[in-house]
Amino acid sequence: MSNHSDRLDDIRGRLDGIAEELAELAIDVLRQAIDEGAAKRPAEERQLTQARRAVEKAARLLDR
Repeated sequence: MSNHSDRLDDIRGRLDGIAEELAELAIDVLRQAIDEGAAKRPAEERQLTQARRAVEKAARLLDR
């Protein structure tokens, strides 16, 4: 059973890393939009944020 636990820990770690990358990318998109004078959140940022939340949820589900 330890092997399964180790594999889940590895997957959770990778999911956490992916969530961080998505958050950083979303911030970059927001910064670019601000620099370009955008008045609203870009659709790409909303999509990245939604994906980050889904990845975080998957990581939490594996943490049970």
